[in-house]
Amino acid sequence: MVFNFAITYEKVIVGGNGVDKRSEFSSKIGFVLAAAGSAVGLGNIWRFPYLAAKYGGGLFLVIYLIFVATLGFAIMTAELAIGRKAQLSPVGAYRALDKRFSFVGIIASLVAFLILPYYSVIGGWVIKYFAVFVTGGGMATAGTDYFTGYIARPVEPIIWQSVFVLATTFVVIRGVKDGVEKASKILMPILIVMSVFLSVYSIMQPGAMAGVWYFLYPDLANFSFQAVLAAMGQMFYSLSLAMGIMVTYGSYLSKKDDLEASVKQIEVFDAGIAILAGFMIIPAVFAFSGGDPTMLNKGPGLMFVTLPKVFESMGLGSIMGGAFFLLVLFAALTSSISLMEAVVATVCDQFKWERKKGVIIVALLTVLIGIPSSLGQGVWSGIHIFGFNFLDFFDFITNSILMPVGAFFTCILVGHVLETKLIVDEVKLSSPFKREKLFIVMIKYIAPLCIIGILISSILEALGVIKY
Repeated sequence: MVFNFAITYEKVIVGGNGVDKRSEFSSKIGFVLAAAGSAVGLGNIWRFPYLAAKYGGGLFLVIYLIFVATLGFAIMTAELAIGRKAQLSPVGAYRALDKRFSFVGIIASLVAFLILPYYSVIGGWVIKYFAVFVTGGGMATAGTDYFTGYIARPVEPIIWQSVFVLATTFVVIRGVKDGVEKASKILMPILIVMSVFLSVYSIMQPGAMAGVWYFLYPDLANFSFQAVLAAMGQMFYSLSLAMGIMVTYGSYLSKKDDLEASVKQIEVFDAGIAILAGFMIIPAVFAFSGGDPTMLNKGPGLMFVTLPKVFESMGLGSIMGGAFFLLVLFAALTSSISLMEAVVATVCDQFKWERKKGVIIVALLTVLIGIPSSLGQGVWSGIHIFGFNFLDFFDFITNSILMPVGAFFTCILVGHVLETKLIVDEVKLSSPFKREKLFIVMIKYIAPLCIIGILISSILEALGVIKY
């Protein structure tokens, strides 16, 4: 049964000066760069190389790309189409489709609201390291206890976190066209050029070609069910799915823009940066460690402990380290901008706030809610929630629970309540839907099963039953 759907609201935002037409991206390339910037973040740089190294290098890469082109394509298309159809942020958009699924929009908005504070804490760490490298002290970061000593300080990490939030706020408060879109048009090309440069430099290091071969060669002997789950999970998180971001950006997308082509371009950007991150990091660590893939540890340990040691061993290590952390800073900023935009759009739509008021309130809350995640690395390190410190707890709740749950119910809504027709028709407004059959099969049958697999594996990983 196909449920009848009708949007009964006007396409408006109530602001301080009355009623204004909803903002839109001024160009397709602006939208693609903004959405790609959201997808390109810390997950590409500190999680992808680690997983690729652990799960077979080239084999993991092939599996990951398959998931991006199939599962990622289906869910991203659905989210962008939902936003463009409703012309509202997640809470209003899901409510407009079916009131029974309003909770999915609430979950998506909550995910962005909870990720932004602890993401900003990590963004502050990146700014700190960049500042240290550009002021000539980069080699000190290679010390064994430098990172743990820094994050244990009670005040300085919060100051750098606040600087990161301020930079994000400066962009978002300027609006969609003059803020989000313009920043993306500047940051993304620079990020791509820097990624290529650092990748080439890394590959040229003595002993690095062993890492290149490992990263590119798909050895079937390394195949495992855990590798499939890890690749699927990485695709899911790296594309910014189920965070409300793509629904929000879709609401700013013109009806004239080719939605399917835009999804393809976002996928190419995201996968491309992930691959370049692999070239940047895996060959360099292989060269530094003499070919030991276990040196590619996950998360902060890779970026803030292992890589400074690698830079110390390189020629021009201070310059390369500074360039690397500038690149990471740009990647973190493009993602935090999209997270804040998703939250701001939601509160402005729901409470009819002027944009400036919404941005300032969200920025202040981001800093305040992020403080426990910062202090939880030091002063409050003895405080745990279900065995997690504050940062890991927020990460677990958002990435392991809320995101898979939200994505699962999006698939149920689009694939079985609306019977895919609403989304298919929305995509066809601007162009033929070339991958329509793939979309229908994925969103109705395969994606829900895959998401359940992600949910279960994420929980088991968090509980220590399995390790990635």
